[in-house]
Amino acid sequence: MIGADGVNNTLDDVIDVAKKAEKVGLDNVWLANIFSFDAITALALIGRETHRIGLGTAVTPTYPRHPTAIAQQALTAAAASNNRFTLGIGLSHKVVIEDMLGMSYDKPARHMREYLSVLMPLARGETAHFEGDHYRVRGMALNIPGAQRLPVVIAGLGPVMLKLAAELADGTNTWMVGPKTMENHILPVLHAAGAAAPRVVAGLPIVLTTAVDAAKEKIAKDLTIYGQLPSYRAMLDREGAAGPADIALVGDENQLRGQIKRFEDMGVTDFNAAIMATDDGAYSRTLDFLASVNS
Repeated sequence: MIGADGVNNTLDDVIDVAKKAEKVGLDNVWLANIFSFDAITALALIGRETHRIGLGTAVTPTYPRHPTAIAQQALTAAAASNNRFTLGIGLSHKVVIEDMLGMSYDKPARHMREYLSVLMPLARGETAHFEGDHYRVRGMALNIPGAQRLPVVIAGLGPVMLKLAAELADGTNTWMVGPKTMENHILPVLHAAGAAAPRVVAGLPIVLTTAVDAAKEKIAKDLTIYGQLPSYRAMLDREGAAGPADIALVGDENQLRGQIKRFEDMGVTDFNAAIMATDDGAYSRTLDFLASVNS
């Protein structure tokens, strides 16, 4: 994961992080889309600078972009990366969409259903026809040479959104979901909705360190906002966690291996590691550890 830790990287820095992740053997790099670089554009550039590693957004908000526009942009990124690109989309939060942008955040699940009803046919290379309350698309098709079927995951946490992830998309991309909540809520809802083999991306803070208490204190400070936003707060409450530091993976090699293996065994397909630089050398140390786990 790049961009969820609040570090103010340049575009060259972001590309270098992705190139290093590829070099050490990691499977994917996911780029947050918060208040910095546009994630889809940045990943298209990364796609031209890398050769193997998968690329994905975690996640791009839907409201500011028409589904036909995001489809066109994402398929272009897919073509630029030899189809290594996965589009991750999400509703964002009321404080952003309504309070900052002045758009209605009313009935967000209905918005997402309509959004996917337009987006997914285009992602499959088909023509979109849809008449809804939010979107009316009549005979829209895209011709992006080199782009194949575009994988789409949504930031589904609540039951309705998870059902949409199962029914209309390829899976879910989560953040701030601890192991108990993943096993007892996220995965059962996906499977009950008919998702046979959904892609399940589990994004969590992680750091390899023996200074556990100090690391958790820094994580709690750096990620305070994620314990306050309602959708993440609901997941933390399900877990019985006071804040992000309580679900972060913090410890030595054996502890971290066991925690990652727990997610794998329950059916998580992608562990999305948000490396926290809690002390000097922590980032490089943790990246090397993740490479060893993936080898």
